[in-house]
Amino acid sequence: MTDAQDSNWAKARSSIVWMLAIVVAFGAVWWIEKESGKELIAKTAAPPLPTLASSKDVPADPAPRPLTADELRYAKTAWTYFENNTDKTTGLTGAVDGFAGTTMWDAGSALMALLSAHELGLVDKARFDERMSRALASLAKLPLYAASLPNKSYDIRTLEMTDYNNKPSPNGVGWSAIDVGRLMVPLTTIAWRHPQHTPQARAVIARWKTGQLARGGQLFGMQAGTDGQAPQSLQEGRLGYEQYAARTFYLLGLDVEQALDWRPHLKLVDVEGVQVPVDAREPAKFGAQNFVVSEPFMLTGLELGFTGSGREAAWRVYRAQEARWRKTQQLTAVTEDHVDRAPWFVYNAVHSNGRNWVAASDKGEEAAALRNVSTKAAFAWHALYRNEYTQKLVAAVAPLNDPAKGWYAGLYEQGGQPNKAIAANTNAVILESLAYTTRGTLLSPR
Repeated sequence: MTDAQDSNWAKARSSIVWMLAIVVAFGAVWWIEKESGKELIAKTAAPPLPTLASSKDVPADPAPRPLTADELRYAKTAWTYFENNTDKTTGLTGAVDGFAGTTMWDAGSALMALLSAHELGLVDKARFDERMSRALASLAKLPLYAASLPNKSYDIRTLEMTDYNNKPSPNGVGWSAIDVGRLMVPLTTIAWRHPQHTPQARAVIARWKTGQLARGGQLFGMQAGTDGQAPQSLQEGRLGYEQYAARTFYLLGLDVEQALDWRPHLKLVDVEGVQVPVDAREPAKFGAQNFVVSEPFMLTGLELGFTGSGREAAWRVYRAQEARWRKTQQLTAVTEDHVDRAPWFVYNAVHSNGRNWVAASDKGEEAAALRNVSTKAAFAWHALYRNEYTQKLVAAVAPLNDPAKGWYAGLYEQGGQPNKAIAANTNAVILESLAYTTRGTLLSPR
């Protein structure tokens, strides 16, 4: 064997080992979720915890199919956003149209958009490899908060740490475990689907002190101190988001057993006749908001595939939205979304803090006038369930785009006007949804 052959074999072997680790870890995640149900309860002397009993009408995963001509046009419009908003030097993408800041959640969305666009034939291999390599190289160079983990926000042009307004923050503002978990999804997908980029993906993660993301089975973020106060390590994640991020952290060997388990903080609440899973940790006592939105459930289905209780939880969150439409004739597809006016970002929730159909800022401030039919939620639920109601959702949001810029975030319920915010997350989820339509999850081996 020549030196070159030996080097290539070493690289291939490294990729194979990492991919085998992914297969084993995802099998373990499935087992943990399975054991989070009645089987585990029967084995313990502790009082039974709430469970999600299986609904008889949960649909199976839909069969892949080719895109229609309209759907291909939808995908091209979504990809336009990333053509317009990706920095040519760093390869990173701004979170909102014309805005040069990004978070790790948005960076994850941008990589998922690139992976999806390649699957859909919108980006050829040479261009895909160039864009992916450039983005991964930049992610591997980002200055880290406290030399530990990615800061919450960066300038895509300079790679400097910033605050959420994209103002320079030399010391950073902290890190988000949920956002880092989102970024881990495409990094894992790259290893599985595009092993030639595995060394660069591993280089991104190798600098992180991942052990700080979890302890005692739970996820933890970091908030920088203000006015001379010390930084605070805070438990992070609520039902849905917590399990989504933990799925990828399990691959890193982190102790995320509690975060993966749906039962410890599960409460069932009646929403339009559907027993919806909500997080029992109320904001007044635990600080963080407990929004039940579509986002983590639909992303889990599109990206990782449903397992165990996650499939049931997603179905109930979806069914409540369809039930609201059947009761009121108001089309309903709610999730977190950028909006085109203050406060600029709103959580449109199925349930939060003891109330159904809440629209609020990240601090819990009322924003009922900004509830919208979410474009990305419409596309995602249709990709996952493909029924009469999801078809109505897609038909309602289909006009909400500018072919030269991308897709608008949604349609306001009050007044029926478009929410003209154009964001990376909206356009990425649309691309992911259409890619899922053609092949299922990107992590599947086909």
